[in-house]
Amino acid sequence: MLRVGAAIVLLAALVALVGPALTPFDPAAQDLALRLTGPSRLHPFGLDELGRDILARALAGARISFLVGLTVVSVSAAVGTLLGAIAGYFGGLVDDVISRVIDTLLAFPGLLLAIALVAVLGPSLANVLFALTIIGWVGYARLVRGQVLRAREFEYVQAARALGARTPRVLLQHVVPAAIPAVVVQATLGMAGAIIGEAALSFLGLGVQPPTPSWGTMLNGGRAHLLDAPHLTVFPGLGIALLVLGFNFVGDGLRDLTDPKRH
Repeated sequence: MLRVGAAIVLLAALVALVGPALTPFDPAAQDLALRLTGPSRLHPFGLDELGRDILARALAGARISFLVGLTVVSVSAAVGTLLGAIAGYFGGLVDDVISRVIDTLLAFPGLLLAIALVAVLGPSLANVLFALTIIGWVGYARLVRGQVLRAREFEYVQAARALGARTPRVLLQHVVPAAIPAVVVQATLGMAGAIIGEAALSFLGLGVQPPTPSWGTMLNGGRAHLLDAPHLTVFPGLGIALLVLGFNFVGDGLRDLTDPKRH
């Protein structure tokens, strides 16, 4: 499962990286005379409702998906790991405050909270990144807090504290590293969640704005032509499904690999 998922993700990343070299067409170039034309040798994925090449737009949309996933996961993991480590290590009032914030955010459905935030701030890629990060860091914080509560009782951590090691050093060198494997697994699954979140917001018109290609906006544009031009939704839908499946496979594989009960 890990190998299959890694192959899908690496292939998708390579395609997104060299996307413009794979097709001679501009994602924004229109040919209204050929609108809704099906797949052909010249246009393997066909043309959309404005005569734009779907392959070129799908490749450009893959870049948006990776950009959103990497940005949201990086910031969310960093913030969540920091706050979770602080809450778990110090406990007391600090833990209570951070835990209450986590519980409050977890009380709202993540996607609905993201929709509300983007609706207030305005539709744009930057606001999508902000909204997905706001709902994303809490999962890492809760995970790291639990790992730190366990790790701070390890003998080598107690020994470091007894020898007078400062709190930042104990946290960064002894406590947080114990939570890194779990954070990596969470990050791979978080990539899939961020990609779905961006696609959902763009589908609703709250994410990436035209003419910038996004798999979500492509699905939204093709839903009016499900019967006469199904290729408008099939290819971006397959892109989302395969990429999310790949990250989920990687996450499940890493979780099994790092599970001590399996060794």
